[in-house]
Amino acid sequence: MSDSHRLRIAVGQSPCRARLIDCGIRAEGGLEAGRRLAEVCLAGLGRVEFAPAAHEFDTGLAVMVTTDHPVAGCMASQYAGWRITGEEFFAMGSGPMRASAGKEALFDTIGNREQNNAAVGILEAAGLPPDEVCQDLAQQCGVAPENLTLLVAPTASLAGSVQVVARSVETALHKLFELEFDLRRIVSGSGVAPLPPASGNDLAAIGRTNDAILYGGEVMLWVRGDDASLEAIGPRVPSGASADYGQPFAAIFERYNRDFYRIDPYLFSPAVVSFANLDTGRTFRFGHTLPRVIHESFDIRQITA
Repeated sequence: MSDSHRLRIAVGQSPCRARLIDCGIRAEGGLEAGRRLAEVCLAGLGRVEFAPAAHEFDTGLAVMVTTDHPVAGCMASQYAGWRITGEEFFAMGSGPMRASAGKEALFDTIGNREQNNAAVGILEAAGLPPDEVCQDLAQQCGVAPENLTLLVAPTASLAGSVQVVARSVETALHKLFELEFDLRRIVSGSGVAPLPPASGNDLAAIGRTNDAILYGGEVMLWVRGDDASLEAIGPRVPSGASADYGQPFAAIFERYNRDFYRIDPYLFSPAVVSFANLDTGRTFRFGHTLPRVIHESFDIRQITA
């Protein structure tokens, strides 16, 4: 909030006195706002930085995330597991407020539910939440509305795109969770994915940010335990293990009549996932990137003189 002018964000308040931070709806936002937004998504338990993208992607910039608290930071906070609805309002909710509400079944497995006097959440939405949504979120988090802070950015905004692409490690962990891998074995994680260019609208941005991870994301997980289980589960973890793999996400989305829940859930994972076993010293790499799909999805036009 103290850097709002430099970050080109706007700080406001709902009628119930919940704090609203606009990171890309009416406010311009930007790359640094998105980087910090992604770190808030991780509950401060990870670091998000910009790095040069791999040359074969031709995108220039990539988003890199590192964390020594992968389950708490990624699964209990960053994962956008909260569908938030109101009258003519929809958002995907993430951030530390998810642990305060603790409403999702996955908390029964991963733990990390908590009670606080304040709650902070991130909304991936096309507009600011109406007052009744703010009141409902405060109630579910067990805090007074004036102690609720919501940071909001649409997917097509610069800040929104950055925070979505910063989910490379989170998507790997969620895939492993769905495959019933013991997440307690994961000690640390790092990931990188190319940042898409301007998308123009949220639908295009959803396609491109997904493609950045599905076809360009590379994740390294430092784990403990035996090698045999890693070799067994590894081929099932990358996005390439899904039958829907190989087309831009926008085309897949249209093929399923824009019904997100008809898409194979095992598609949502980085292109490459590697396991570095701290106990045995062996590293196992699974999957491969697919620059062809990145080029098609991002629609980067090479102009030569």
